[in-house]
Amino acid sequence: AATKRKHEGLAARPKKRAKRAPSAPEPDAKPAPEEYSIPPPVSQGKWKNKERVLIFSSRGINFRTRHLMQDLRTLMPHSKADTKMDRKDQLFVINEVCEMKNCNKCIFFEAKKKQDLYMWLSNTPQGPSAKFLVQNVHTLAELKMTGNCLRGSRPLLSFDPIFDKEPHYALLKELFIQIFSTPQYHPKSQPFVDHVFTFTVTDERIWFRNYQIIEEDASLVEIGPRFVLNLIKIFQGSFGGPTLYENPHYRSPNMHRRLIRLSVAAKFREKQQVKEVQKIKKKGSKELIKEDPTEVVFETPAEEKPVEIQLVKPESKPIVKDKKKPRKIQRKKQKKLFRTET
Repeated sequence: AATKRKHEGLAARPKKRAKRAPSAPEPDAKPAPEEYSIPPPVSQGKWKNKERVLIFSSRGINFRTRHLMQDLRTLMPHSKADTKMDRKDQLFVINEVCEMKNCNKCIFFEAKKKQDLYMWLSNTPQGPSAKFLVQNVHTLAELKMTGNCLRGSRPLLSFDPIFDKEPHYALLKELFIQIFSTPQYHPKSQPFVDHVFTFTVTDERIWFRNYQIIEEDASLVEIGPRFVLNLIKIFQGSFGGPTLYENPHYRSPNMHRRLIRLSVAAKFREKQQVKEVQKIKKKGSKELIKEDPTEVVFETPAEEKPVEIQLVKPESKPIVKDKKKPRKIQRKKQKKLFRTET
């Protein structure tokens, strides 16, 4: 029975068709419509300069620092993020974090006393690294920043001429170029240049600004963020090592606050001393001056006139009668009569 079912099944199956050779297209046949092809990317070059920047912070930062850090990440397509670092950890641990994240540059924000903000720029793991005090922070979300730019576009870097004159500024210039410039043909970048990063040196500080380039008249509109970097030290290694340069004009925030407190205390002490002196003056006996030497200043002697004796009687003046007087008398009489009649 089983063999019969097998033979019946084989007989019921249709035979396979033989493959035919592809026939040539007929001459009168119409060509097929062209399929839509995806255009190749604009930047067809190879990404060689593989700079990656790790941007993160320590615990204890405020909301303004958090927004500043987020703004830098959006402006730099070659950046990476990481979780906040604990305060108890040493700074050289950041080199291992950069190695795990496959980053060779680092921007680290360090918060102290919940009011002071420090920024580390480092070339990991060999160095050098620089430590700055960050002041006057303004973010992208503020209303004054009216400019705009394409996300992931390449920025122009504009430096003050002082960066080429002094050696420590020249080192910082190279560090800024390697960190803030977007590598060519980066996968997340766009091949457009529509904004400028400016680094200017005034008042012994580095002022960072970000401007939009308007194509119509080549004018600049500020995008943000903006902040001021006060250089503290430049180290040979990454997050430590021998000191290459120390800023002599730098004053720590603790010293600045201490001087303000001392100046306020000195003003208060001065006011108290003035009050004490006034009390002593009031309690002291007053010395009366017998004669005031300034009394005679405003006395002017009058001119002496000769004495004249009148011997002749003065002439009497002629009496002039008032013509209007009788009329007045008549009017008064008329008024009296009128009153009596009424």
